[in-house]
Amino acid sequence: MINTWAWIIWLGAVLVGLWSTRNPVYLGIIFIGLILVWRLLTTAIEKVDPAERQRFPFSPRRISLIIIIFSAVFNGLISQFGETVLFTLPAWIPYLGGPFTLEGLVFGALNGLVLSGILIAFIVINLALPVHSLVRLIPRAFYPVAVVTSIAITFMPNTIQQFELIREAQAIRGHRVRGIRDWIPLIMPLLIGGLEKAMGLAEAMTARGFAGQESSESNRNLRICQVVGLVLIFSGWLLQSFSTRDTLGIAILMLGLGLVLFSLWKIGRRASRSVYKREKWTGYDFLVIVFSLIVTVIYWLPLVNIDRSTLFYNPYPFLTSPAINPSILFATFGLIAPGIFYGFQGIPNKIFKKPASENDHF
Repeated sequence: MINTWAWIIWLGAVLVGLWSTRNPVYLGIIFIGLILVWRLLTTAIEKVDPAERQRFPFSPRRISLIIIIFSAVFNGLISQFGETVLFTLPAWIPYLGGPFTLEGLVFGALNGLVLSGILIAFIVINLALPVHSLVRLIPRAFYPVAVVTSIAITFMPNTIQQFELIREAQAIRGHRVRGIRDWIPLIMPLLIGGLEKAMGLAEAMTARGFAGQESSESNRNLRICQVVGLVLIFSGWLLQSFSTRDTLGIAILMLGLGLVLFSLWKIGRRASRSVYKREKWTGYDFLVIVFSLIVTVIYWLPLVNIDRSTLFYNPYPFLTSPAINPSILFATFGLIAPGIFYGFQGIPNKIFKKPASENDHF
């Protein structure tokens, strides 16, 4: 299994790449790479557990096609710029009357390609990472947020499962949904069952000391530290923005940020966290991280002397062929690194349980 942090860094690199360019060549490579990673990951999961195929009910490729077409047509209708006129709508149509240009169509398609890439990237993260891996990323200082987030994430799947059980039980009793009133025998048991589960969960959390409070003196000191830190951050920002004392403003801002981080660190030290099984780092994880950082640096950070003018592409007033920088082009292929892992390694035994063979005895 690829480490959770490696996936998060990869997601950040994908978002940086999508937000930083409108070059159709770079966007096309990113989009094809995302489709490849999604397809290889889905294939590997289905080989082990075919039921996981229903985890995402519709194909991202179809949704992406719909988004791209809708974005292209919408931009072509509202953006009446460009030299290549495909057709002209009557002037009496409000907001839409005027020329429909090929340049507006292409620019809308590029925006749709960006939106589709963001969607597929998060679909891949949803498939690759379980809920508990994402919840563990929340800092220990915000452990109540982590608990509430985990409950909220698992609420909808549990509710859907409970609804299916109620519907099947009512169907066995001869119940059929023909109108609005027929939904009452389904909604009322679902509501009552949800309230019972909520009360049971609240009692279990209280019994485990989730509602317990620490000493008021320590909490008061940490609150004061946080308030002072926020005041210093705001004061430093004001000095830096509206005064000539830039150095003093930055110093005050950094001091306030340090106080806030120190208070959060102290709160996190008091919150214990138990881990059943820690994630291991492998060579594949470092490979994904290295390629993702290369993409981030080349696309975003001015740390290397690279001509980034090819990242910008404007189809107006008439279409031209996009320029290509070989360094950016080859760096973009690094986003396919997770697909390389699942393509050559297959599904690792760490993610899913191996089916027991006849020779396995306990």
